[in-house]
Formats: sequence, C-alpha cells, structure tokens
Amino acid sequence: MTEDNLERWPNRPTDVTLNTEEPIYTEDDNIIVSETPFYTLDWYIKWIASVFILISMSIRGVEGFQLVDLTFSILGVALWTVVAFIWNDRALIVVNLVGLGFLLRTFIQLVFL
Repeated sequence: MTEDNLERWPNRPTDVTLNTEEPIYTEDDNIIVSETPFYTLDWYIKWIASVFILISMSIRGVEGFQLVDLTFSILGVALWTVVAFIWNDRALIVVNLVGLGFLLRTFIQLVFL
C-alpha cells in the first residue's frame, strides 16, 4: 500500500493486497474486499445519496410524481458531488456538477416557469 493510500484511508487494513494476480477475496468466506473505508463521513453520504437516487429512479415516469423524482434526484446528485469533492475525484466532480446543472435547470422550468 502506498503512502498516498494510507493518508487517504487511514483506517484501511494494510495487509490487503490489491491490483495483483491474487484474488481480492478469501475462498473461505467469499467476501470481496472493499476499496473504500467503512463508517466514515463520506461512506454515510454516498449511501444516503445512493438511496435518494434509487428512490427517484423507482418513481420516474409515474404521473404526478415528477417533482418528487426531481427533488430526490437533485438531493442524490448533490450529495454525490460532496463525496466527489471529499475524494478529490475530478471525473465524479465533473459528471455530478453537470448532472446537477441539468436537474436544477429542469427544476426551475417546472416550478418557476
């Protein structure tokens, strides 16, 4: 594990080897090792954001729920944008900021125009 990874995820076990020929799971319990740490602020934010996005997708296209869909989509994408900034991941920052712009434009058209 590199120094950068230790600074980024200090609670991550250091005995896990990734990006090698060895499998990233154990045969005994068949559990895949996660790249990200558990129970940190970004962990909670990303899961809440994911639930909001799943809620919005589950009601998308249902007549009369467009504003609810849009609201949950905006919340989910905004929270994923926060996670992207925490992780300093430029690709996630760009895709979520652009997506948030599209959603906010539609929200303004639907509510105010």
